[in-house]
Amino acid sequence: MKVSLLFLVFTSSYLSFAQKQVPKDSTEVTKPTNWASWGRASFIFNQSAFNDEWQGGGVTNISGDVSLTYDIQYKKDKLSWDTRALLEFGLSQVKDQRFLRKTTDRFEVTSIVGNQINKSFWNYSTIFNFRTQLISGYEFSNKEEVNPDGSVSTIQDRTEISGGFSPSYFQLGLGILWKKSKTLNLNVAPATTRLITVSSRFTDVDLNDPAAVESYDPFFGVEANKTARWEVGASLRGYSKLEVAKNIHMENVLSLYSDYLDEPENVDIDFTFNLFLKVNDYISGNFAFQTIYDDNTIKGFQVRQVIGLGFKYALGEKPEKQA
Repeated sequence: MKVSLLFLVFTSSYLSFAQKQVPKDSTEVTKPTNWASWGRASFIFNQSAFNDEWQGGGVTNISGDVSLTYDIQYKKDKLSWDTRALLEFGLSQVKDQRFLRKTTDRFEVTSIVGNQINKSFWNYSTIFNFRTQLISGYEFSNKEEVNPDGSVSTIQDRTEISGGFSPSYFQLGLGILWKKSKTLNLNVAPATTRLITVSSRFTDVDLNDPAAVESYDPFFGVEANKTARWEVGASLRGYSKLEVAKNIHMENVLSLYSDYLDEPENVDIDFTFNLFLKVNDYISGNFAFQTIYDDNTIKGFQVRQVIGLGFKYALGEKPEKQA
């Protein structure tokens, strides 16, 4: 219950902050501006409860997810600057489970500066991306424990496999941007550098212990007794958003990265598909699918999928005119 209250307080604070100001003069003409900003905050809450006599199966549980996206755009003559911040965080609690569990945890900022080439859709570009998580991630298991009376009990245990802001990814690239509109663009950066940082507690190894050195597996690609990994490669990032039907929008975000210095054929993939259904100004449905491939993390695809109906609120709005 405490978790749900925290989510409600967190979301309410954003809604209060985002209340729109009504112009004193509704006939005032909107002037062109170089700046535009807008966002979207949403909260999805799920809860199921069963009493001890319930025979149909099921486990009492409660979960909540908060998401926030905010865009800032600047446009003047041939210069454009687009920045998007994304925050997604969720927790769940299942009856008889010892620990809370994350349902999602992601914080990302992407910023692209473009300079238009002649009067085409092409731009010289510089792209910056920062991506991380807010709290630790765990692997859960059961273990047996011997009681003082000699009996054996099974208890739930967890092992920390990642930390808050560990790992963090910093990426900077130079290249070219194809920008058809604010909701359709593709950036290719053949000159990209990436820095991966982690906490030393995940990489500390006693070099005098051969067994420890032999068993160490690079933590998100970072070698033993180091806290960072530097890479040079190429990146591609594409974004599209369109209305497929009235009040239904589809969004796709694709990021690819190849490290020139270490197995460039192993391309890192991060793809997210979102489907937004608007019920009214405050209630919306959302379907999200994300898949990640990064062989420095795990040899295989990571998949996340979320379906929910919850509350949402627009943070600002796009101006009718932009210079």
